[in-house]
Amino acid sequence: MTEPAQTAEAGAEAQKAETAAAPARFDTLPLDAKLLRAVADSGYATMTPIQAKAIPVVLAGRDVMGAAQTGTGKTAAFSIPLLQRMLKHENASASPARHPVRALVIAPTRELADQVANNVKAYAKHTQLRVACVFGGVDMKPQTAELKAGVEVLIATPGRLLDHIEARNAVLNQVEYVVLDEADRMLDIGFLPDLQRILSYLPKQRQTLLFSATFSPEIKRLAQSYLQDPVLVEVARPNATASTVEQLFYSVTDDDKRSVIKKILKEREIRQAIVFGNSKLGVARLARAFERDGLRTAALHGDKSQDERLKSLAAFKR
Repeated sequence: MTEPAQTAEAGAEAQKAETAAAPARFDTLPLDAKLLRAVADSGYATMTPIQAKAIPVVLAGRDVMGAAQTGTGKTAAFSIPLLQRMLKHENASASPARHPVRALVIAPTRELADQVANNVKAYAKHTQLRVACVFGGVDMKPQTAELKAGVEVLIATPGRLLDHIEARNAVLNQVEYVVLDEADRMLDIGFLPDLQRILSYLPKQRQTLLFSATFSPEIKRLAQSYLQDPVLVEVARPNATASTVEQLFYSVTDDDKRSVIKKILKEREIRQAIVFGNSKLGVARLARAFERDGLRTAALHGDKSQDERLKSLAAFKR
């Protein structure tokens, strides 16, 4: 008679372990129904490790120093809890004065800023919080009109944000939340002086979140200067590749690279791919060769206008 009891006990332990190992669900968080609905609309039910660790900390109002690579879900990790905290400011007023910038997200590149903005808009779509994105390489006038109308969440690249600050299009004296996204890349690009200027315009009393793939001495100094008693949120060792990325190495000659890439795409039935090259000319030639082979291809490099880049990225997302 003892065996069934032991079996039942073992089964209960296994079920308990399985439950403990299961990813945490968004609907277990103290989030408004409007945000949970938007998360569900985006196709998400469970949290990634960075989200499970960071969201409760952000909801608690703490500063965060987060180590996370691209592809780990860090945008949702900071945007969803910040939107939750900002719902107290939600209103339907048409007056720009009722919609000051409350949250500022600073990103190193136009493409990342645009991607973050699209995600934040998706999470905020059932609320009355307004979201805008400003970056260089495009006309300032449409951005100015949007800023003048009032926005609660502003995503920006450093240079263009300073342009709007100096033109008095962006007023940041009511900012309560700041996110420095991919801070290591911003320092690598040389944006530290711009970041210091931007942060000097903000209220001292604020919640600051810093996300970086690595914690170099420069990043640590930045955190010490602008974060207050931050909580360290780390889900992968520095320089680790996201777990969703599979890495393979092929040893081929220069002459064979193009044919090998085409073979990989065909044999693995890859419907979408990003191929990196080491020069603008090489990228352009590769794109033309793929087009001749019947592959819908777009080349992205520094000689392309921002409008061309955004159109190519939009087509890739479809």
